Amino acid sequence: MGADEAEGIREVTRMTGPLAAARIEAVRRHMALEVTHDWDGVIATFAHPRYEMHGGGQVFDGEVSVRAYFAASRTPFPDQGNEVIAIAHADDTVLVEFWLTGTHTGPLKLGDRTIAPTGKSFRVRMAASFEFAPGSDKIVCERPYFDQGAVLRELGVG
Repeated sequence: MGADEAEGIREVTRMTGPLAAARIEAVRRHMALEVTHDWDGVIATFAHPRYEMHGGGQVFDGEVSVRAYFAASRTPFPDQGNEVIAIAHADDTVLVEFWLTGTHTGPLKLGDRTIAPTGKSFRVRMAASFEFAPGSDKIVCERPYFDQGAVLRELGVG
């Protein structure tokens, strides 16, 4: 066992070939469908819909929960978009770095308070991992990594 394995760090193998290409295409399609609010299409990219939000700690597991997340996150930012900066495939994961963009035109619920629309736009850098079942091009989990306060700071409410 190497030093990295002893510390719980696993080595990944970068894959190429048809499955890697299909997975990268599935993630690109998934992200594009999120922008156009084609929720049926987004759900179809999953083997089982699941988001684990690393920034806010929420988990949305199953179609009903994921669709509720879509509605809640797009109400304050109906034009929410993403711009891929980099994308790579390794083992059963696709990693993406991207810009998340949007304009605050709807009410934003934060815990027990609601922030009225500011009309301000944001652009924050994020990353996400997309996990796949072995041998499949269907997503089993999306894990966005972000600074939850970054959007609020750009809106002037954080």
